[in-house]
Amino acid sequence: MAVFTIADTHLSLGDDKPMDVFPGWTGYVPKLEKNWRTLVKDTDTVVLPGDISWAMRMEDAAADFAFLDSLPGTKLIGKGNHDYWWCTMKKMRAFTEERGFDTIKFLFNNAYLADGIAVTGCRGWFFDAQEEGDNAKVILREAGRLRRGIEAALSLGQKPVVFTHYPVAMDDKVVEPLMDVLLEYGIERVYFGHIHGDRSGRLKNYTVNGVRFTLISADSLYFCPLLVKADGEPGFDGRGEETDAGAEAPAEEPV
Repeated sequence: MAVFTIADTHLSLGDDKPMDVFPGWTGYVPKLEKNWRTLVKDTDTVVLPGDISWAMRMEDAAADFAFLDSLPGTKLIGKGNHDYWWCTMKKMRAFTEERGFDTIKFLFNNAYLADGIAVTGCRGWFFDAQEEGDNAKVILREAGRLRRGIEAALSLGQKPVVFTHYPVAMDDKVVEPLMDVLLEYGIERVYFGHIHGDRSGRLKNYTVNGVRFTLISADSLYFCPLLVKADGEPGFDGRGEETDAGAEAPAEEPV
C-alpha cells in the first residue's frame, strides 16, 4: 500500500473544454493514464486536491469520474476553484454509489487513513485576498474546515498530512489563518495544486515556518502521480530527477 497525489487533472471527457490548448498539456489524458497505471496499484491511494473536472454539474462529470474510477487505487478527491460540480457530501456520495464508482471518496471536513498516514485538507483560498470583505470570511471558513480535518486525522492515531488546492504560502505571501492552524497542530507536510506554467518550477518544494510545501499540479508533475511521504525523505520527481518531494522514480519514464 502507498499514497500518491496529483492535483489539477482538469478533465473534460464529457464536454468540450480540453486543456491541450495550453503549453505543456498536449495529449495530457493519455500521459496521465499511462503514468498512473505504471505507478499505482489497486491497493494504493491517490489524493486529488482539486480542479478535477471542468463539468458545471455533478451529472456532467460522469465521464470524468468514470475515467478516474477505472484507474487503479482508491481516490480521495478534494475541492478546487474550478470544481463547479461540487455539491453536498450526501449528493456526491449518492452520485458515486448510483454509478458504481466504488473507488472514489471525497475529502471535506474529514480524514482518511492510508499507509500509516492520516490524509486531510481543505480547498483554501487566495493568499492575496484575505483582507478583502467576503474573502476574509471565506478564509476563516476554510481555516475552520482545515481545523476539523486535522482533528479528524488526529483521531485516527496517525500523523496528519495536509492537502490543499490553493497554496497556504507562496513567495512572500502567507494566508495567516490557515498557517496558524498548521502551526498550532505541528503539521510538517502540505501538498498543494493550483499553480501552473512558468511559476511551477521554482515553487516545487519549499519550507515556510517549518512547514514543508510541495506543488503537485498535474503539469508540474509531468502528469505523473507523486509518492507521498510524511517525513519528506529524498526521492524523485516525474522525470526521475532527484528532489526532496518524496516521490519515487516511476517504473518507466513518463510519456
